Amino acid sequence: MMEKQKEVLEKLAQIFHIKHLLLQQGLAECLGTLILVMFGCGAVAQVVLSGGSHGLFLTVNLAFGFAATLGILVSGQVSGGHLNPAVTFALCFLGREPWKKFATYFIFQTLGAFLGAGIIFGMYFDALQDYGQGALFVDGNNATAGIFATYPSKHLTLLNGFFDQVIGTAALIVCILAIVDPHNNPIPRGLEAFTVGFVVLVIGLSMGFNSGYAVNPARDLGPRLFTAMAGWGGEVFTVKGYWFLVPLFAPFLGAVVGAAVYQLMVGYNVEGEARNKKRREEEESLKCTDITTTQEEVH
Repeated sequence: MMEKQKEVLEKLAQIFHIKHLLLQQGLAECLGTLILVMFGCGAVAQVVLSGGSHGLFLTVNLAFGFAATLGILVSGQVSGGHLNPAVTFALCFLGREPWKKFATYFIFQTLGAFLGAGIIFGMYFDALQDYGQGALFVDGNNATAGIFATYPSKHLTLLNGFFDQVIGTAALIVCILAIVDPHNNPIPRGLEAFTVGFVVLVIGLSMGFNSGYAVNPARDLGPRLFTAMAGWGGEVFTVKGYWFLVPLFAPFLGAVVGAAVYQLMVGYNVEGEARNKKRREEEESLKCTDITTTQEEVH
């Protein structure tokens, strides 16, 4: 019985094995981002729909931090675990990833976020109906659209919100580049996901008040598309002066700022020191080789 089961499983593995590398990577990004949104937005749903009895601002941030870690652990071996088009954009900008990956990753990351929002919607469907008394509101006291996508606080202007997203994303990119930089106190292999999750947690704890720190176009756009289709309507795009454009575009500028700041202040310097050290070692090795050759010729 076991042998037959193994044969069936092996055949299924061969049938469903995808040979196209970029498609493999896209699907991994889709699943990783789904996990990020599912756990993160699930924590927000608990806080909002329970009126604060099943969570706090801290628990939401912890959920997003750990969700980022788990998403990277699931997808990292295949795709690198970007889970964020701004991260992919920064790596393409620095020439570390081909630009063809950007569009593919963006599409699959957005799809994963869309599906993650759908799972939370289905799980908390009755609670959403009860909270809004049968209606789904984007704004106001019984608003629930903010469970899935980010919306600005009452005090926040579009300009300040744009700056908020640029700075938040720049901080994320600086820290991620430091984590993956082999020349700058490299993180022990296998712990990268945990440190990135810690970065997400810190950003949420320090920069989450203004608009929920999307710092991720796919994490915001995917759930926003879902809510538009699930009953909240087109208001999710028009509310607050077309706010959705801010988390969609500002993170890409933040990615460029973060990449430039890290490379100019740290990256190019540690890379230069590493090159100089390697050159000195090669020169020393060459000198030793010359000395050994001379001694052999004398003898």
